[in-house]
Amino acid sequence: MPQDLPGFYYDAEKNRYFPLKSPIPGSSSSRPSSSASTSAQKPPPISTKKQGKYGKVVKMVHVRELCGNSIISNKKKVDFQQQYENIRASKPTIWKYEGTQRVADAALEHVYVNIQTLDGVVESELLLTGGVNRNFSSYEAGGFGEHADNGTHYMPDVVQPLNIENQTSIKPPRLWKAIGSRTVMPSNVSCIKIPRNHHHPQAIDVDLSVSHAIITTLGSETSGGSIYSVNLSEPFEYGVGIDMLDERMDMISSTSKSTIWTADCVSNGNRTVIGTDTGAALVHVESERRSWIFRSKSDVLSLQFDCSGNIVLCGLRNGAILTVDTRQKPQDLRDKHLPKHQIPFPSIKTSQSSSGRNKKRENKWFEVRGNVHHTRSMFMPSSVSCLVALNLYDQYFLASSMDGTVRLYDHRLTQRGAVQMYEGNFNSHTRIQMGVDPSERFVMSGGEDFYLRVWRLKSGEMLYEDKFMNSVPSVLCWPRGGGSNRRDHFPGAWLGSREGLFYVNTS
Repeated sequence: MPQDLPGFYYDAEKNRYFPLKSPIPGSSSSRPSSSASTSAQKPPPISTKKQGKYGKVVKMVHVRELCGNSIISNKKKVDFQQQYENIRASKPTIWKYEGTQRVADAALEHVYVNIQTLDGVVESELLLTGGVNRNFSSYEAGGFGEHADNGTHYMPDVVQPLNIENQTSIKPPRLWKAIGSRTVMPSNVSCIKIPRNHHHPQAIDVDLSVSHAIITTLGSETSGGSIYSVNLSEPFEYGVGIDMLDERMDMISSTSKSTIWTADCVSNGNRTVIGTDTGAALVHVESERRSWIFRSKSDVLSLQFDCSGNIVLCGLRNGAILTVDTRQKPQDLRDKHLPKHQIPFPSIKTSQSSSGRNKKRENKWFEVRGNVHHTRSMFMPSSVSCLVALNLYDQYFLASSMDGTVRLYDHRLTQRGAVQMYEGNFNSHTRIQMGVDPSERFVMSGGEDFYLRVWRLKSGEMLYEDKFMNSVPSVLCWPRGGGSNRRDHFPGAWLGSREGLFYVNTS
């Protein structure tokens, strides 16, 4: 009696075993029952319509495994990782912190600090906020305050997307404001700046070496603007839930009549440049000495140091972007001795003719004083509201104006115009701060139409455009530096408006 062997059958005529996978001798080559069973065992196809963007991601993963990093999208080859990032950026998850109205509609910065607790010194995160109501505040955002019994807690609520299925697992922390972490300034806060390491923008210890923050006030009818330094080197005494913010502040300098619109710091933090309604001045933080480096009848609304810390870009109310060398000769310390320059200012004049209205471009001139590289002058269509220098590509910088124009320039090729344009933003008269993520992939800016927009930095493609608030998203910042775990945990942008604080996660 032949034995039964798994996977084989016995043929008595041929007195041998045959594998079950092979066709039985003399049988038909077609096996419909086998085909039916095989098709029945196939898994059902994935429905990408129900899964939305995640269905697209799954499809892209399949294509990448078969074709490598280059995939086909919209009938052209694109990089897989870039396409994946674009999909995530086009569907951000956004949280709003209730109870934070009018605390961050003028200035916003993120910094890593040390906190003194009952168990020792720990690293945490702070949001420094300034409002047009003269308030300057600090909010603990690293999770330490979640277990505090005193102070005020602010919980994040999802505002987009509303369906819970598409929410990301990376949820921002609740904010905690300790007792004494708010102070009233003499006038409205105009700017908050943290020194940044331009040579290592993503180094893990960048912000931990920051010793102070710079705060500027706008000024009032009775007095000019002021510059303050906030001590960040000493651990914050949050162990008992009390830290008097005003005790950490020192006034560096003040002006008698000038309005201070903006400021910027070099990477080591020992020098600060301020933009006023009469020009730009360099302030040495330790000696508190102030000297004018640039004079103009047009307000300096935006400033940006380059990576060397010797050159500063000045964005003026008349739309000009001028390059100023901050290195001064001894005789130039008095602003009356600054060299004069006549800068050609292009304007469009409309003339009436028999054939209709014609536009004729003509040059006007305006006078400035300072070490200005007049051959590197650029002009925006309207007042320059924001300047952002790139770190990974240190010759490039972004500029936005109050008519909604956003452009990317190469400092070496300024006469050739913008390298890239970012279309679709809306503005008419508001100073709106734009931002770039730490890896410099995306550009983000709010608009006067209450929309938030995100573009791809290199291509200029708009990835996101939506309205989720009823006020202008006026200020924003991304976390840079700090411990590796915390950077990975909260990778999104902080957004401020009159309506309150928001957290935007695009990764």
